[in-house]
Amino acid sequence: MKKFVLLLGFFLFALAPEAFAFRCGQRIVQTGDHISDVRMKCGEPDYADKRLGVSGSRFRFPQGTLDISEYQQITIDEWIYNFGPRRLKQQLIFENGVLMEIRSIGYGN
Repeated sequence: MKKFVLLLGFFLFALAPEAFAFRCGQRIVQTGDHISDVRMKCGEPDYADKRLGVSGSRFRFPQGTLDISEYQQITIDEWIYNFGPRRLKQQLIFENGVLMEIRSIGYGN
């Protein structure tokens, strides 16, 4: 039973596409960090892209008496750090300058 639990835990961890933190040298980068803090910790990214997006929500009441939509324009920055062939590349997604998502996207080159 103990082996089964360990094996199951390993597979669940291996299948998880997102991370919440990674290491740049001796410093930890984690979701919630500001874009300038990440640049200070890791330096300039190997790839950077900036685009505009829309974020919002729509509220609807059961009888259709009120329909409210709230949308706002956001700036989305996508950075990729390539740490070489023995480490995983990290894709970082920022929304309005705040790190929202970290993904490992395979080994670097």
